[in-house]
Amino acid sequence: MEKFPTSRDLPLVMDQAALLFIDVQNFCVRREGGEFTDLNPAQMDEKYGYYFGRLENPVIPNMQRLQQAFRQAGAEVLYTTIESLTLDGRDRSLDYKITGFNIPKGAWDGKVIDEIAPLDNEIWLPKSSSSVFVSTHLDYVLRNLGVRQLVISGLITDQCVESAVRDACDLGYLVTLVPDACATYSAERHNNSLRTIAGYCRQCPTEQVVAEAAA
Repeated sequence: MEKFPTSRDLPLVMDQAALLFIDVQNFCVRREGGEFTDLNPAQMDEKYGYYFGRLENPVIPNMQRLQQAFRQAGAEVLYTTIESLTLDGRDRSLDYKITGFNIPKGAWDGKVIDEIAPLDNEIWLPKSSSSVFVSTHLDYVLRNLGVRQLVISGLITDQCVESAVRDACDLGYLVTLVPDACATYSAERHNNSLRTIAGYCRQCPTEQVVAEAAA
């Protein structure tokens, strides 16, 4: 009988590990993205100044470090972004319809930001619900790749990232969340989310994950 881990606090085994970026896309990273189209510069700075500052430093630089480390280790790097399978968004979740999110198939808003753009042979999955595991076949793909340890980085910490952490845990993956490579709209929301999901995942800084990937 195969033994199972008795702790989440295990270092990465790189031939069983993958890095997943969640919603690091033009829609919610760029000031001209669809998330912010109704705001003038003053409103944007007042409401989202903390968020954009955190994206600039440390989040996006840390994402780049994680991506480089996993590529150098020969491990999988995967991406998901909010994007409908249709132009009119009729395939979206009810929650996204109520919220008003519709990023049409092929739209600029749905593209991964240039700073961590996928390579041609890396996997990108469009999703139309908060959890990537609900509206894509990510679990099937990860199992085909032999992935057992999933490292998660992305946006928004207390929404789509938290949903992915919970679902990945329930599906049997050992999850490592990288808090300094995630962001939401306030420090309070970010920290509350980290406390809430502490029981579902190992939480490690970028520096530690990069060191484990190199080892």
